[in-house]
Amino acid sequence: MKSAFCFQTRLGKVVIVENGTAVVQLCFGENISEDSRVDQTPLLKRAHRELEEYLSGQRKNFDLPLAPQGTDFQKKVWVALQNIPYGKKCSYKDIAIAVGNEKASRAVGGANHLNPIAILIPCHRVIGSNGNLTGYAGGVDFKEKLLELESRYDG
Repeated sequence: MKSAFCFQTRLGKVVIVENGTAVVQLCFGENISEDSRVDQTPLLKRAHRELEEYLSGQRKNFDLPLAPQGTDFQKKVWVALQNIPYGKKCSYKDIAIAVGNEKASRAVGGANHLNPIAILIPCHRVIGSNGNLTGYAGGVDFKEKLLELESRYDG
């Protein structure tokens, strides 16, 4: 049984979900799926604390067990996203190269779009090869805020 809780953060409400051992989802808004028990578990409290530390510039790396569910390719992409340093950006092609398929930029974009653990798996750090911000689950404005936050505290 998954546990979920809606937390108020500096950037609005987020729902964090865990499976008893790891965080499996972080999404924007306040909708909790019916297959989750509403419970503020120790792991969810820790995830919220780390998220708040990140949003205030006090944390650059998360120290949480993560277990995103997806295909093998998606999981490779999500691991590659976690290797993008705080305050840095890269392109979809950079991630495609990192996962061993230079021509998979579109597939990387699809995996990025389906990232179930926003912010903790930093898909917001991936931008178009032309430098433009591209879509984001929380909206491009939210992506821009996260990138601005990281550039302010990087260094």
